[in-house]
Amino acid sequence: MQTAILDTNFIITCVKQKIDFFRILEETGFKIIIPAQVVQELKKISSRDGFETAKNSELALKILEKNNFEKINLKKKDVDKGIIKFAKENQETAIATLDREIKRKTKNRKIVIRGKKNLEIA
Repeated sequence: MQTAILDTNFIITCVKQKIDFFRILEETGFKIIIPAQVVQELKKISSRDGFETAKNSELALKILEKNNFEKINLKKKDVDKGIIKFAKENQETAIATLDREIKRKTKNRKIVIRGKKNLEIA
């Protein structure tokens, strides 16, 4: 089974655009990995950011509660650097991100949002 690691902005954007990312990734054969640090970021955002972002983060947390995924600890405070390190150590893992720096610094396959409702594996 293929694996995919998801970052915070990817999850929030999927929620905002009403993309059922869990269903799509699972149907295409991916096991989903979400770092504990991403969950922490979602909790922090849901309690303090602007209304729409906080609402989307809160909904994202509810979606995470209802779905199965592997939670890992990146052992880094900076989530992006942790994802980059994890990706370099696990080349077979796809990265679901909107972050240009993560995309540029890794050679892994990427899962990106195309249009308003589609995910694409590049």
